[in-house]
Amino acid sequence: MNKKDIYDHLAKTYLDPAQKRRKKNKTDLLSSKKVLLTSILIFFVIISFFFINRHKNISLNSEISLVLLSEAAKINFHFDPARKETYVIDLNSLNLTGYKALSFSVKKTDYNDNLHLRVEFINSFKEKSELYVRDIPHRWRDYKINLKEFQKITDWSKMSKLAFIVEEWNVGEKKGVVYIDEIKLIK
Repeated sequence: MNKKDIYDHLAKTYLDPAQKRRKKNKTDLLSSKKVLLTSILIFFVIISFFFINRHKNISLNSEISLVLLSEAAKINFHFDPARKETYVIDLNSLNLTGYKALSFSVKKTDYNDNLHLRVEFINSFKEKSELYVRDIPHRWRDYKINLKEFQKITDWSKMSKLAFIVEEWNVGEKKGVVYIDEIKLIK
């Protein structure tokens, strides 16, 4: 073997695999870039699909409401001479024809008190209808009452009052506090 043959043999042994590895590394790098870009693209498509559908669901399931009171109402009752305590919201002949429900949150301060709350609507024609919310909790609880349950109201076009009433015969203790918040009408 001469020098040239030895050099060719060494070149094939050591240099050819390095060149093949370089070519292989370049193709591996290109394919890994393609995989990475494809993965990122798929990720953004999934995320955007999630947010678009989430936004659609919110807008489709949302309710239109009319807030009747911006702060919490407080009924501080003390039945020594009084027989009932009332919190009245003047509706000023408001047309509630398109509304479906009354929604509010309520709680009492005394844990041991057994308390019921009367909810009453009155229209301009002096029609009055009431419902009782029983066993008011000592923590906030949301209530949603269908307006159809106020059966004695035949005309919702001119409503005059919404009242929340605590009556002496509907409480265990003779004094306490009831809070009512987020009072609204829902279409």
